[in-house]
Amino acid sequence: MSLPLIDRASDYMPLARERLDEATWRYLQDGDGTGNEHALSEVRLMPRPLSAVAGGHTRLRLFGQDLAHPFLLAPVAYQRLFHADGEVATAMAAAAQGGQQLISSLASTDIQTIVQAAVEGGGLAPWFQLYWQRDRQRTQRLLRKAVDAGCSAIVFTVDAPVKLATMRLPADIRAVNLEAEAHAAVPVEGGSLVFDGWMVQAPTWDDVAWLRAQTTLPLLIKGVLHPDDAMRALDLGCDGVVVSNHGGRVLEGAALSLAALPRVVARVAGRAPVLFDSGVRGGRDALVAMAHGAAAVLLGRPYIWGLASHGALGVAHVIRLMRDELEMTMALTGCATLADVTAQVLDAGQPL
Repeated sequence: MSLPLIDRASDYMPLARERLDEATWRYLQDGDGTGNEHALSEVRLMPRPLSAVAGGHTRLRLFGQDLAHPFLLAPVAYQRLFHADGEVATAMAAAAQGGQQLISSLASTDIQTIVQAAVEGGGLAPWFQLYWQRDRQRTQRLLRKAVDAGCSAIVFTVDAPVKLATMRLPADIRAVNLEAEAHAAVPVEGGSLVFDGWMVQAPTWDDVAWLRAQTTLPLLIKGVLHPDDAMRALDLGCDGVVVSNHGGRVLEGAALSLAALPRVVARVAGRAPVLFDSGVRGGRDALVAMAHGAAAVLLGRPYIWGLASHGALGVAHVIRLMRDELEMTMALTGCATLADVTAQVLDAGQPL
C-alpha cells in the first residue's frame, strides 16, 4: 500500500472519514476537542532568524527510555474498529518511528500481542493505560496482566471514573483484556444513581496510594487539571502527571488542557515530568505545549486517522509528519533541541 502525497497529519482526516461508517466516525470525533485545538492554534510564536541550529534534534529521555521525538501515541480504545490490524499496527508504527505507545485498558487486542509487536519491531515495550476496574481485586488482576506482558510504565486515568462504550460495538470487537463486566452498584430506592451508584465503585486518593504500592514501574496519573491534584499525586509517590481534559469527552465545559498546563508545571516545580494531552494536531502544537512546560505530548485522533486509512504505514507517516513540522517550528524559533523550547519562543505580548 502506497502512502498518499499529503503535507500534514490533518490531511489524513478526510481519508479516514471515507473509510469509516457513520457510527464509528462519530465515536472517534466525539467530545469538545475543538476548544483544545483553538487554544493551541491561537498562541503566537516569536521567530528567531540567524540562530545556529544545524545538527539539532528532537530526542529526549523519559522515565528511563530514550525516544526519538516527544509524540506519545495516546491510549485509544477499540482500535480494530478503525483497521483490522488495530493496536498491533499502532505498535509497529511507534517502534518504527522510535517512539512510544500507550495501550488502552479497552484495547481490542490482547496486551501481550501488542507488546510483542512493538519489541519485535525494534521498539520499546509500551506503556499501559489503566482504568479502575470497580474494585481493587479486579484492578490488580488487570495491572498484573499488563506487567506480566512486559509493559514498561502504568498510566492511571482518573478523569473518567465510569468508562462505558458510547456506541454499539460490532460482534467481533470488544475489550479483550477485561474480565466480564461486574454488576454496577445499584442505589437503594430514592438514592442517587451517581453518588450511591456509579461513584461507589469509582477510585479515590486512597486507591491511588494503594496502586502505587502494587508496582515498581513508573506510575503516572492522567486527567489532572488542578495543581493541587498534581502535587497530591506526586506526594503519594507517582512519577509523573498527564495534564488532560480527556479531549472534552467526559465533562462538558471542563478547563482546557493548555490553560491548566502552566499552573500545574509551576506547582510541580520540576519534581516530575508533566505530559500534555488533548488537541495536539501538529508539530507546532507540540512546541506550544512544551513552551508552556510539557515534557512530551500525547497524540490521539490524528494517528487514528492514519490508522483508519493506511494501517501501520499511515500511523508511521503521521508521526513523521508531526516530527518534521516540530523540527521546522523549532528551527524557525531558534531551538536546536527540546531543552531550548521554553517560554522564550512565545510572543512576549501574550501571557502564559
